[in-house]
Amino acid sequence: MAKTKIKQNKSSQDFSKYIRWFWMLFSGAILAVILVFLSASWGWLGEMPDHTQLENLKSNLATEIISSDGETIGNFYYNDNRTPVIYDDLSPHLVNALIATEDERFHKHAGIDARGTLRAFVFLGAKGGASTITQQLAKLFFTKKASGSIFKRVFQKTKEWVIATRLERQYTKEEIMTQYFNKYDFGNNGDGIKSASRIYFNKEPIDLEIKEAAMLVGMFVNSALYNPRRNPVGVKNRRNLVLYQMHRNGYITEAVKDSLQKTELDLDYTPQSHRDGIATYFRGYLSGFMKDWIKKNPKPDGTKWSLYNDGLKIYTTIDSRMQKYAEDAVQKHMPRLQAEFFHQNTPDRNPTAPFLDLTNGAIDTLLMRSMRQSERRRHMKYDLKKSDKEIEASFYKPTQMTVFEWKDGKPSERDTIMKPIDSIRYYKTFLRTGMMSMNPQTGHVKAWVGGMNYRHFQYDMVKQGKRQIGSTFKPLVYAAAIDQLHKSPCDEYPDTPYCIEANKHGNPEEWCPKNSNLDYGGNRTLKNALANSVNTVTARLIDEVGPQSVVDLATKLGIESEVLPVPAIALGVSEISVYEMVGAYSTFANKGVYTKPVMVTSIEDKNGTILYQFTPETNDVLSDETAYVTVKLMEGVTQSGSGARLRTKGADAYRADYREVVTGYPYEFTNPIAGKTGTTQNQSDGWFMGMVPNLVTGVWVGGEERSVHFKNITYGQGAAMALPIWGLYMKSCYADETLNISKDEFEKPTDLSILVDCSKVKDKTATDDDEDETPGDLDFN
Repeated sequence: MAKTKIKQNKSSQDFSKYIRWFWMLFSGAILAVILVFLSASWGWLGEMPDHTQLENLKSNLATEIISSDGETIGNFYYNDNRTPVIYDDLSPHLVNALIATEDERFHKHAGIDARGTLRAFVFLGAKGGASTITQQLAKLFFTKKASGSIFKRVFQKTKEWVIATRLERQYTKEEIMTQYFNKYDFGNNGDGIKSASRIYFNKEPIDLEIKEAAMLVGMFVNSALYNPRRNPVGVKNRRNLVLYQMHRNGYITEAVKDSLQKTELDLDYTPQSHRDGIATYFRGYLSGFMKDWIKKNPKPDGTKWSLYNDGLKIYTTIDSRMQKYAEDAVQKHMPRLQAEFFHQNTPDRNPTAPFLDLTNGAIDTLLMRSMRQSERRRHMKYDLKKSDKEIEASFYKPTQMTVFEWKDGKPSERDTIMKPIDSIRYYKTFLRTGMMSMNPQTGHVKAWVGGMNYRHFQYDMVKQGKRQIGSTFKPLVYAAAIDQLHKSPCDEYPDTPYCIEANKHGNPEEWCPKNSNLDYGGNRTLKNALANSVNTVTARLIDEVGPQSVVDLATKLGIESEVLPVPAIALGVSEISVYEMVGAYSTFANKGVYTKPVMVTSIEDKNGTILYQFTPETNDVLSDETAYVTVKLMEGVTQSGSGARLRTKGADAYRADYREVVTGYPYEFTNPIAGKTGTTQNQSDGWFMGMVPNLVTGVWVGGEERSVHFKNITYGQGAAMALPIWGLYMKSCYADETLNISKDEFEKPTDLSILVDCSKVKDKTATDDDEDETPGDLDFN
């Protein structure tokens, strides 16, 4: 009995010892965990964010370019193409998909999901991880992926837990989720949900549908692996898993899940690099504008704004709809015109193609000049420190490259092997274009197309490029005559040869311009003379008013390019940009008031503080009467002159190889249109300036070199090269009734004293014949 009792006491003592050891170990483990958490909190396991950093979660934010109709038309970014959104900008499907897939108890925990953590511990992660959305946000902002021993990974996870609990105290659930969407990199320059939704689906985040939201949320697991462009099958499978999770958590029905899982990804891939997307040439101009603004406008603390990281918002005057219509018009007309140019410049038809009127020696000189000005040479000389001999030799070695081409009437690229010197000649075969559209009353530029393809033709032909303007300068001469001499569109002038003698108006020798068709005789009204670009009548007018007065008027109309005070300017020998010409013509539509073109209305920082707001710059140049009479003169161009094809029904007749049949145009405009075509000597430049009361648009088309041009006037005149782009653009603008493009008459001054209705003049010998503009707009003989 005693022995039994002794054994029981001993057994009890041994068990008590185990109990004590258990509690000691358990308490030690708890203390160790607490110590680890405290160590992490105190920064002993690595640097931790302080209170200020947690209050200001900082990402590199791209500068956002916003159109006048509220669309994002591009971003300026260096590494991160990130534009933040707020919670209300997120589609509910995005929110539901993220919670269902990444953190089912998101709204129930305080940063750490205890159940998920225990499950991950017991099953060693086989049944899912334990990271909450808040922990993943902490990882994105403050920690890096752990590598090495298990202890480093444990310490890493501990830091995430500590930061997650702090974030939960600092932010609402909605703010945490929004930050996560804004921070994540979805690949292909899709930094943040706004960029990603625009790049993959060409939509704003709020507009994403269920399957689109599911695809993007599926990429959170690994956007490099689940890249929809490289791994569409894997991405579809991952998307379908997200849809399953959404059904499992009650966000969608089984029928919806089954239906959506059968669909394709249906991407609308819209790249957002600096050379892709909408309004690329305008964005190129805007980059220079912003760099100048940043130099002159430091931050309040004296440091410089970053165009790429500070999240600025630039509000522009560009209308995304009109910009698209303008780009579509260019891309519809130019390949057809180019096809005809190629047809006329085969080696059999033109051994020096694409050049005309040049010897082989002159062509070699031209190509060498272009070689010396090329980006390839600059890179080799200044970046690679190559010698001139090495550089020149490299231009004659076949090189693999990607070149531009029109394919099936659309811009495309082709991989090829070509000598760089041959690629220079190849690119000179392409006709270029520049187009700008502006509201004359506000000065707001609504569309800006500096070329056909910014990736391959980066020189902007709206503001950078300046070309001879031909007969589009004549309205300035007529306006000077109306202003100074009170001329009427019904006044008649003899259509006979005319010379301005030597030494008059600073002209060193006698100047005798010829009419294009060498046809003279009878009288012409000024309206008829301008409509048919009669050179002799324009010469008489500039002789009467003097070249200097026309130069002074041009300056007041915003033309900053050099215009020499010589009689020949009447026929458009000056080189002026599309930007300047649109500003000048807008003065006529705006009752004689010049309004400087405006591209940027305001600039804000990421918090919405206004940093810049434009101030209109206007100048009273002409009386409203003079402006109106000049407009009525230009209406004659589209009624009975070289622009009359805008009024005809014609036929939308194009050959299968995209060569345009220029005998018919399906425009049928019936509303008042004022305008002027322009064609320079040898058909090197084709212009059309067109106006309605609230929109002025200018178009130029030509080769990079003046020796690249059509051989005859059929295709080489402004009415064939440039006018079709204006017509296609305006058809689209009028079809979009939300734009409210005017079809009304130009407003008539109340005190009009100049006769503009020539039907009231008896015995008018000149008729407003429908004659196309023909060569000789500029004749220097």
